[in-house]
Amino acid sequence: MSMDVLIVLVLLGLALRALKWRRMAAAALWAAVLLFLATGCGLLPTWLLNTLQGPYAQRPAIAWAPRNAIVLLGAGAVRAPDGTVKPTLYANGRINEALAQYRDCKASGNDCKLEVSGGDALHSGESEAAVYGAVLEHLGVPAADLLLEPRSMNTWQNAQFSAPLLRDYGAQRVVLVSSASHLRRAMLYFTHFGIEATPVRGDWLTARPDWWPQSWNFAMSDLALHEYAGVLRYRLYNAMGWNVQATRPGAL
Repeated sequence: MSMDVLIVLVLLGLALRALKWRRMAAAALWAAVLLFLATGCGLLPTWLLNTLQGPYAQRPAIAWAPRNAIVLLGAGAVRAPDGTVKPTLYANGRINEALAQYRDCKASGNDCKLEVSGGDALHSGESEAAVYGAVLEHLGVPAADLLLEPRSMNTWQNAQFSAPLLRDYGAQRVVLVSSASHLRRAMLYFTHFGIEATPVRGDWLTARPDWWPQSWNFAMSDLALHEYAGVLRYRLYNAMGWNVQATRPGAL
């Protein structure tokens, strides 16, 4: 996304130069240079990520209810050379945090379920719910405590398809586990479907400030911009009446 903007600015500058609009051409080309440096050297992604992740820096203290659900949002699954399907690297922090929350819940003596939400968005041949569920079982979570939601192909559907599962279970406390960079958008969607959740981050992303532009910083900018775009799209769709009707808050 950031590279797209850079390319547009450069092409615009060249076009304006060809039209002999030299001042406007220079402005567009200088804007491209400044954007390249601000992004590649880490200034822009640092600001974007800090703003996006800031509300989830601290892990909240959870007051467990008699019936609790920890919702783990998938982050992709890939097929390994031996034919097995595994969670992507980006899923490890989420899985570890969801497992830690589940164990804390069980230690409280209350009823606890761990819901895994995710379909086969990357076309690996198996749903993220099934793949992550198998990992969690291997780590000691009983199959009876797992709720699998294998249909969702995006965050909106994570929320949409999780709502009936949580309603059927009768969850009184919902803990939503995802990446810190993803939680703002995820919370918007889950709230839209009437799910009052406590957000907990599974990982934390940072830029790499450097005097020399780094490809990592462009990737972090694009990731953050994707999340902001999702939030803006949600608000636009709400304003235009294109989203399905929101469920009353707290009404699973």
